[in-house]
Amino acid sequence: MVYDYRLGFENNRSDWYKLKTAKENNNKFKALIFPDSQSNDYTEWESLAMNAWQNNQDSDFFINMGDLVDNGYDLVQWNGWFDGVEPMVNNIPVAPVQGNHETYTTDWQVAMPNVYLEMFKLPTNGNDKYQNQYYSFDYGDVHFTVINTQDDEMAEFEPDLLNEQIKWLENDLATTDKKWKVVLMHRDILNYGREAKPLGDEISFSRHGEIYMPIFDKYDVDAVLTAHLHTYRRRALIRDFAQNEQGTLYILTGVAGNVRYPSLWHKNPLDEYVPPQSETNNYLVLEADENSLTFNCYLPDSTQIDTVTLTK
Repeated sequence: MVYDYRLGFENNRSDWYKLKTAKENNNKFKALIFPDSQSNDYTEWESLAMNAWQNNQDSDFFINMGDLVDNGYDLVQWNGWFDGVEPMVNNIPVAPVQGNHETYTTDWQVAMPNVYLEMFKLPTNGNDKYQNQYYSFDYGDVHFTVINTQDDEMAEFEPDLLNEQIKWLENDLATTDKKWKVVLMHRDILNYGREAKPLGDEISFSRHGEIYMPIFDKYDVDAVLTAHLHTYRRRALIRDFAQNEQGTLYILTGVAGNVRYPSLWHKNPLDEYVPPQSETNNYLVLEADENSLTFNCYLPDSTQIDTVTLTK
């Protein structure tokens, strides 16, 4: 279904735009997925987003995996983000994921992500206190669950966030009747070695990996997308903290802004695909149909560098 809409306040009105909504009884759809768009200049973000949109105008919605901006209280940066996704955001919905940079004030102190929380009107989660922080939605036969991984940084302001979110998450995953379950979360599930802190061949899981991966196993989550580290990695299927062909697909989605960490992270033993280093920006396209989910990864010039398909 397509709606015509415009925005206005007092005597001011925008132009009319068209907005697509979920296709009725159609399990075939396409979604654009953008990693961290965090930038100090949003020119590259705009170039990447618009190239992805021009090549995928049949997309039904798009996802941004957190750290949308470098500083969550800087309205100039939010203007840069929104300018970068126009006209895409005028025509299809966005599913945002909260990142740690959404919680930073202009003097780089951690605070409630008040600007982010006012920017988007997201599906309700049954708890007004945490509205717009975590949520879920269905599209076709896919249930998307969006987690807030900022419970550690926000503990001073919301000490019960983690426990409340876990209770909500378990209920959310247990009660969906959709064929596919996909989780979106900003922070990653693995720890990575780097020059100052090598891990060698050790497989090490992050705090959020240790918390959430048993829940994903329990409810047979099909795919989990993460961000935060500004690198693209596709992992082996994982279950019970080990490679397992019956496990969940985990993809660290990469980087979409101009803040990069070239060649910083060592390869983790669970990484199945790592792009050539040093990395540039990238985006993903999710294509869903009756029996499969396909994740394709592209460079800014739309060169495909990776693909993986789940079937059921």
